Amino acid sequence: MSDPPTRRAAPAAILAQGAAAAVLAALPGSRAVGGAVRDSLAGRPVHDVDIAAPFPPEEVARRLRAARLKVFETGLAHGTLTAVLDHQPVEVTSLRRDLATDGRHAEVAWTTDWREDAARRDFTINAMSMAADGQLWDYFGGEADLEAGLVRFVGEPATRLAEDYLRALRFFRFQARYGRGEPDPAALAAIAAAVPGLARLSVERVWMELKRLLEAPDPSDAVKLMAATGVLGAVLPEAQHPGVMRALLRLGAPSDPLLRFAALAGAGAAAAARRLKASGEEAQRLAPMPAPWPGCDAGDDALRRALFLHGRQRLLDFAWLHQAANPGAEPPALVAGFRARAEAMPVPVFPLLGRDALAEGIPPGPQLGKLLAATRGWWLAQGCTASHAACLAKLRELAAAPPTC
Repeated sequence: MSDPPTRRAAPAAILAQGAAAAVLAALPGSRAVGGAVRDSLAGRPVHDVDIAAPFPPEEVARRLRAARLKVFETGLAHGTLTAVLDHQPVEVTSLRRDLATDGRHAEVAWTTDWREDAARRDFTINAMSMAADGQLWDYFGGEADLEAGLVRFVGEPATRLAEDYLRALRFFRFQARYGRGEPDPAALAAIAAAVPGLARLSVERVWMELKRLLEAPDPSDAVKLMAATGVLGAVLPEAQHPGVMRALLRLGAPSDPLLRFAALAGAGAAAAARRLKASGEEAQRLAPMPAPWPGCDAGDDALRRALFLHGRQRLLDFAWLHQAANPGAEPPALVAGFRARAEAMPVPVFPLLGRDALAEGIPPGPQLGKLLAATRGWWLAQGCTASHAACLAKLRELAAAPPTC
């Protein structure tokens, strides 16, 4: 290696075993990069390892296969492969330099220059690399910034942002997790100037980055910074309730990004989820709570009905959101008791299926659906406790009743 390491550090244990160790051994001169190095130096758990290699992608693939690792060409155009050993995936990327960027995508070429590869990364704390024996290369002062809690762009902030405007959102995610004290003023100024470029990002990338930000132990200061720079209004104009999100944190609510998103966006959460192309499951969870809200003093029958109609997770979400948005409206012990009951109570299952109605001689068609719906309404009114036999008897009774005009 032509460039000497900065120093020798204690390597992450994950580099000495499993798939990561096998990849490093198969690719002489390769190094762990990015989050694995950053978190190892910060004394945080390292879960995933990304590796960079001074070989073109085809050579990387050949060497990995020769070492009997499975290889998946997950991003070959950008020089990225995934190596798998014993079901452990490791992402491997050839050293790169940018030929052209447009704020969303980059055209790259392969290089063997580690500093050139590091110079195209977003922040100094993500631009370090480490060999399996702990030799550390830190070209831009990332270790000192990590120790100081400073999230700083590599080189000129405006240049890094123009290469990929998603880095504006990534700044706030890393600020929430690693930042301490005053944020870098040069970064904030460049981000504020780059706000118009955020419109070029795909909503899917924005949604993913927002969720990652909201997973941080306490994202409230970062969200406040986003609002001050104009980023929050650009990517999430529905955000109107940062105080409710802060109240969730004070209450000790789970660090769940969807729960926090619902608090931040309030009544606009469902519309925002649709606009950002959230998954169907996510959008369903962020849908507004249909009336009636059972109230934290609900009896067992009402609680069972709510569990059946809305599901356990949505019910728990709304209990947290109700408490955060209405501080002092109900005694904390009552709300905590409601959540405990909602977590412990089994979600009711309506005992009848379409085949039960068919077995009773009810022909398929709209009338069958109406009879099952009417039986289910009766079962709900009974507190979701009627047995299969009782529901079947009610179905027979309804089927035998003369039709109403």
